[in-house]
Amino acid sequence: MSAMLEKRLMTTEELLALPDDGKQRWLIRGELREDGMTRRGRLHSLAETNVAYYLKAWLLGRPQPRGQVLTGEAGFRLRREPDTTVGMDLAYISAELAAASSPDVFLIEGAPTLAVEILSPSNTHKEVTDKIHEYLTAGVALDWVIDPVFRTVQVYRPDARPVLFNDDQELSGEPHLPGFRVAVADLFAA
Repeated sequence: MSAMLEKRLMTTEELLALPDDGKQRWLIRGELREDGMTRRGRLHSLAETNVAYYLKAWLLGRPQPRGQVLTGEAGFRLRREPDTTVGMDLAYISAELAAASSPDVFLIEGAPTLAVEILSPSNTHKEVTDKIHEYLTAGVALDWVIDPVFRTVQVYRPDARPVLFNDDQELSGEPHLPGFRVAVADLFAA
């Protein structure tokens, strides 16, 4: 008899059936991850608002058909069997993924072009690195991890080493967000 019991993997449907008790939950390759209630705070909210503003302004300047900028823990099922189902602070989805997703759907099936995570005091290093790894291996082309305390943006791409930008620099979305540029300091402006 094996000394180790096989870990049971959870499906997205089982995740969604869990009670809404204030805990933040997600799946990484079928493994349930959960935190207590996230404390985002004012710096987090301000950064989320500013990033959404600059992404939306960029998007409105793009030709039709356009993708969409999503905020507020936008739900994505990045992979199936085993499922990876996560909420993202912000995301940009392509026009193709937006057209393939019903407007009333709870979870978007597939990877956004851009995933944005804004660090909160309750985030752990393991939680953030697990999500980044899943995002990049599931097809997210660009991932920004924003630290509102240190006023930095760590940029991850599947084909490159991470790059850190501070509030003296400019952030670019090239080539995945053509023409997108913003001063990092503007992401944290009150």
